[in-house]
Amino acid sequence: MRNLYLAALLSALPSLGCAANALTITVINELPLARASETIELSANDLSALGAVDLAKIHITDASGKELLVQALDTDFDEPRKPDAVIFQADFTPGETKKFTASVGAKHVYKLEDVKAHGRFVRERFDDFTWENDRIAHRTYGKALETWRGEPLTSSTIDIWSKRTSRMVIDEWYMVDDYHADHGEGADFYSAGASRGCGGNGVWAADKLWTSSNFVQSRVLANGPIRVLFELGYDAFDVNGTPVSEVKRISLDAGSQFDHFQSSYQPRTTMTLTSGVGLKKVAGEVAEFNAARGWLAQWEPMEKNAGQQGLAIIASPAQVERQAEDQRNRLLLVKAPNNTVSYWAGFAWDKAGRFTNFDAWKTHVDEFARRLQSPLKISVSVKQ
Repeated sequence: MRNLYLAALLSALPSLGCAANALTITVINELPLARASETIELSANDLSALGAVDLAKIHITDASGKELLVQALDTDFDEPRKPDAVIFQADFTPGETKKFTASVGAKHVYKLEDVKAHGRFVRERFDDFTWENDRIAHRTYGKALETWRGEPLTSSTIDIWSKRTSRMVIDEWYMVDDYHADHGEGADFYSAGASRGCGGNGVWAADKLWTSSNFVQSRVLANGPIRVLFELGYDAFDVNGTPVSEVKRISLDAGSQFDHFQSSYQPRTTMTLTSGVGLKKVAGEVAEFNAARGWLAQWEPMEKNAGQQGLAIIASPAQVERQAEDQRNRLLLVKAPNNTVSYWAGFAWDKAGRFTNFDAWKTHVDEFARRLQSPLKISVSVKQ
């Protein structure tokens, strides 16, 4: 009887305030689709039974005992800055269930080769902000570019840097300052200009797209090794007679062709907003809109005979109003409930080898949209 009582007491220790040694994380892919590089996020509450004060000490292993790359995140950005979630990644076959183990260990110390997502403010290049993962790279323009005497540009576009290496390259490309030439890893072949580029947005009103100028503030919220997350602030811009300011939050995870964009608008007067999210028009492009899945995709020849590329925007079908266009852009009009719009946008270069024609690109876009609409099912329990 004493042994039975002791066993019952030990099993109840986590609920009595004593930390568990390990947790079992069960993750289910309910789709009949393979899912590569899926990011799994666990909150501090999910992990509370471990009693970890510092989530940077959380370790995750798979069923074989292999330790996985883990990143601690601050998701509420309160002060003092303290991680309140962790993320890791895994691949899933169609309908697959996987189990992982979470435990507490030494604080993670990353090596350079661990970093699969990175971004920074580039003071030395007219206040660009640039970011990348192991598949794609982008930049957008800061205030200093508006008054550069060489080639001034006022635009809140999202620019493309094409790469065919998994290495982080943006720092080196800026350092060498020859990123318009391909030296084997890719280059800047894209002229975004005053268009929306790849997923830049504005406010649609009076049958017109109203856009902000270059960003004036930036704040990095997470910087790898798995996710880069940052905010850009924009001065108020005119929307059919009403000043509207904007804060844009952008995140990009390792292994993904798509960035997540969230724009929060602050109009000076009460108004209902619709965002216009754009893809730059180019000669020779082909495009397709899928209202049921909430995506707009196109396939186009690149400048400098650099090959072909696919671009796409994805939003919740319930928030998509319709497709539209203006002189420079194909647009997806997306509702902004509570003056906030959320969508995904990204691209692929055929010379990177993953998507070499429009059919392959559309299949990937559609499957990514299905993954967004059917997220992984995650449960946490004390490891027995």
